[in-house]
Amino acid sequence: MARMAVVKPIRAVRYDESVAGPLDQLVAPPYDVIGPDERADLQARNPYNVVHLTLPDDEGEAAALWRDWRSAGVLVREKEPSFWALEQVYVGPDGVERLRRGLVAALRVEPYESRVVLPHERTHAEPKEGRRRLLEALDAHVEPIFLLYDGEPPYEHPEGEPELEVEGARLWRIPPGKIVEAFAQKQLLIADGHHRYETAVMTGVEHILVVLVSTADPGLTIFPTHRIVDRVNGTPPGSGSLDEAVAALRAQPYERAAAVLYRKGGAALVEGDEGQLDVQLVEALAPEGVSYTPSMDEAVAAVEQGRAEGAFIVRPARIEDVFRFSEAGRTLPQKTTYFYPKLLSGLLFLPLDDR
Repeated sequence: MARMAVVKPIRAVRYDESVAGPLDQLVAPPYDVIGPDERADLQARNPYNVVHLTLPDDEGEAAALWRDWRSAGVLVREKEPSFWALEQVYVGPDGVERLRRGLVAALRVEPYESRVVLPHERTHAEPKEGRRRLLEALDAHVEPIFLLYDGEPPYEHPEGEPELEVEGARLWRIPPGKIVEAFAQKQLLIADGHHRYETAVMTGVEHILVVLVSTADPGLTIFPTHRIVDRVNGTPPGSGSLDEAVAALRAQPYERAAAVLYRKGGAALVEGDEGQLDVQLVEALAPEGVSYTPSMDEAVAAVEQGRAEGAFIVRPARIEDVFRFSEAGRTLPQKTTYFYPKLLSGLLFLPLDDR
């Protein structure tokens, strides 16, 4: 008998703004997109900013803060469990304003072998070890994992004033309705948070904090992550204009991999195989010495300034293709997907104890 996705409402811990300060001083992006300067800025913004928990100097310090903040009433626990509807209004890298909706819940952790939760990107041991130490020290999930499911949301999006609102994110409590039963029929795909999910499996925790977004949501967008490479294997230099090559790339059918290779002197369209993704083609041509950027201008500048031999401009992956590879048990190169925006950290926390 197939295993099923098990979701349940969360008895969340959240900031008491009357003690901690305004929420816009307390939230932060996910830990893995924060650089040293931004970390310092967030730490200075408020002594209770969530980055003190997600990117501590050491795990023991974070655990002490978590205990102290709960004891002092900076963080308070809800009396009753709830599902939460999340709405994020954002302007994408393309300048278009969109709205994305999701459901905040607890998800029972299942190994990948159960096929309940599917990965799509390869992971590395070092980040998982750091997240493992933090999870065990805090005994809590302090950042949600972003997952996708097929089909329409099994709940009505609430109207009226949200209970929490900050930086384009709004949260409402919602009744359970048929949410639990609906997700029992779903297979889930990790959009963002592979390292944290695998850490949860590794440590044996029962539930994790998640945000579940429908693939039918019109605000769900994937943007491309272009490749800056030190060395290109076996591809002759192009002499065409970048604009013409990018236009040709956009005209290519998605069924066949393609990318624009830009080197000093010009650009060329490079084509791959049917059924292959653009990022897989690039990985075959430049398997090492790769860095990443969502900005085509930045990728081109790296070549012009002599910091790289070439830049590969790729198209955004389609969600149906990502699901296709994941369902076949095939993981994809790092940075295959760039789901935008990232989820905010600091809105809700999920303790693993009953206190």
